[in-house]
Amino acid sequence: MIKVSVILPVYGVAQYIERCAQSLLSQTLQEMEFIFVDDHGPDNSIDIVKNLIAGNPRESQFVFLRPPHNLGAGMARNFGIPHANGEYIAFVDSDDWVEPSMFEKLYQQALSCDHSDLCYCQLSKDFLDGRPSEAVSNPSIPQGFLSIEDKRYFLSHYVSLFSTYIYKREMVSRNNIHFPESRSADDSFFITSALVFAESMAHVDEPLYHYILRPGSVTTTKDSNKYQKRLATFNSLMQYLKDAGVYEKFKDEIDFIYFKKGYLSSVFNYLSNSLEPQKETVLQIRSEMISQIPDYAANPYLKGSLKLRLLDFLIKNCTSLAMKIIPPYVRRTNQVV
Repeated sequence: MIKVSVILPVYGVAQYIERCAQSLLSQTLQEMEFIFVDDHGPDNSIDIVKNLIAGNPRESQFVFLRPPHNLGAGMARNFGIPHANGEYIAFVDSDDWVEPSMFEKLYQQALSCDHSDLCYCQLSKDFLDGRPSEAVSNPSIPQGFLSIEDKRYFLSHYVSLFSTYIYKREMVSRNNIHFPESRSADDSFFITSALVFAESMAHVDEPLYHYILRPGSVTTTKDSNKYQKRLATFNSLMQYLKDAGVYEKFKDEIDFIYFKKGYLSSVFNYLSNSLEPQKETVLQIRSEMISQIPDYAANPYLKGSLKLRLLDFLIKNCTSLAMKIIPPYVRRTNQVV
C-alpha cells in the first residue's frame, strides 16, 4: 500500500532539482510514490531526475507525467492529483528539498491521531544569499478532532506553508479541493479549502521542509499584473466555498483571509512590482474587496488588529501617502508579494 504520494510540478529548475530528488530518494518512509509533472520547461530538469534514479532501488516509485501544454504550478499539481494512489498526498516544489524523515514522521503522527485528515510540520526558509535560515511555523492547536473553535483559530492565524502538509487523499477527492487556474496565491486557495473541510489535524513541531528563496522563483519575480491574478484567486475561493455551502459557517474567518491575503497583499504586490503605480488602481483593488465583503468593518478579527485597520485607513483616505510608505514597509517586514 502506498502511504504518501508526493506531487512535484517541474519547470526550469535544473540547477536545484537534483538536491530535491535526492532528498526524496533518501526518505525513510518506504511505501511512497513521487509524481513529477513535466510542465514543458526550457531545460533538462526531468532528464536530471531520470539519470539520478536510474538503477536505484526506488526507481519504480518515480512517475513522470507530461500534460499537453504548460499549465503553471497549480494546474500542474491538479494534473497530478488523479494519478496519486497514496493514502495521503503531499506537494513539494522541485527547487526545494525535505529532510529524510519528513514523510515518515508526518505519516506516523497522522496515524497516531486516528488517521487525521491533515498533518503538518514546520518550515525552514533558506536564503541563497548567505543570510541565515528562518524558521516559519503555523500556530499550534490540540491534535486530533478539530473543534469549531480550533478550526476558527487556525483559519484566522495560519501561515500558508501548504507544502508542509500531508492531506488525506479521500478528503481532497470528496470535496473537490483543487488549485485555481489563476497563477498566484494558489497555495492559499488549496490550504484554506483543506482547513475548512478537515475534521482532524496533527502536527510535527520540527522544520522538516526547506523552502528555498532564489532569484527567478515565482515568489521573487516581479510582475506588475500579478495582483490581478491574486484577486482572481481569492474571488474564486469565495465562490468555491459558497458553492460548497461552508462559507457562512466560517464567514468571519474567510472574510479575514480575503482582507489580508486577497486585498492587502494585492495592494502590496501592485505597489512593489509597478514602476509607476497609479492611485486609481489601488482604489480599484479596495473596491473589489468591498464588493466581496461589504461588511468588512464589522469583522471581529479586523477589529482586533489596529495595524490592519490603519493600513486600510491609509489606503482609503491617504492613498498617495500609502503608496509611498507601503513598499519600504513590505521590504522591511519581508512580506512575500
